[in-house]
Amino acid sequence: MTNLFQPRLLNGVFGDPGLFVRLRWERRAILLDLGDLTTQPPAELLKVADIFISHTHIDHFIGFDHLLRIVLGRNQTIRLFGPPGIIANVEGKLAGYIWNLVEGYTLTFDVYEVSSDKITAARFPCGARFERIDLSPSLPFTGVLVDDPLFRIEAVHLDHKIPCLAFALIEMERINIDPERLQRLGLATGPWLTEFKRLVRAGAPDDAVVRAPCRSETGMVFQEWRLGDLRDQIVTITNGQRLVYITDTLYSDENRQKIVALARDADLLFCEAMYLEQDRDYATERHHLTARQAGLLAREAHAKELVIFHFSQRYQERSEVIYQQAAEAFGGPVRSG
Repeated sequence: MTNLFQPRLLNGVFGDPGLFVRLRWERRAILLDLGDLTTQPPAELLKVADIFISHTHIDHFIGFDHLLRIVLGRNQTIRLFGPPGIIANVEGKLAGYIWNLVEGYTLTFDVYEVSSDKITAARFPCGARFERIDLSPSLPFTGVLVDDPLFRIEAVHLDHKIPCLAFALIEMERINIDPERLQRLGLATGPWLTEFKRLVRAGAPDDAVVRAPCRSETGMVFQEWRLGDLRDQIVTITNGQRLVYITDTLYSDENRQKIVALARDADLLFCEAMYLEQDRDYATERHHLTARQAGLLAREAHAKELVIFHFSQRYQERSEVIYQQAAEAFGGPVRSG
């Protein structure tokens, strides 16, 4: 089975947090958090269309400047989602530079500030010297940030002494075409299958008409099929991938409930494991998770695979103990991405 999401952790487990998610078959990517990006290939960063910021502590947001430098001359709009204050944060970053030579530049940042009850948006167009344009009206926050034909992105607010967002990337149901059944029906592959899949995914009526190319002795002709009949013969529908990203949060009952609900049955759960269990009191004081707590959350959520990251520098020589504590609590193997 081929997954839509192709994730790659940035900067190792002791470096600045960040997750680069390439979308298979698409010429775009998603970036979760903006830690240090200086070692990332520019060609990869140029694919980024959407950015999701958990919070704006320096190790999660310092990479904005580097990304800006890479994409500055490009004709694209980048969407950036973040917690309360993100619009002012971006505005402050952009205000730190002089923009007198950018007339005609078309790069734009659309920034979405996610509060507990609403989403507020502002636009920063490069050609207008990144002067802020407030977009109105605000929209109610329902838990969903992006509803794309291929995937959906959901978020919850966690407590890190400040609001900190956690994210779930959810692939839509997969519409799989059986090539052998297609061949037995004498039908050819081609662009028509894209439209056919769109109709199936959209729940179009069974009696909707589909024109499918069919091989004949005289060449290619078109047959008309009822959508429901053709779907039943050549389609298998399976659940898509669920990827969840959790970082910088207190292990409290409220946070635990939110995380478990967001990560329920996740195929991949990326979760911070900042401290060892022996330093749990310090983790609580700093509003971070221990490795054991990360494992417990993954176990309660029935995650299929746990990937831990964002380790404290104090454990540079003891990283194996972090994996051990997380794995014992999770009840299965744990990897580093």
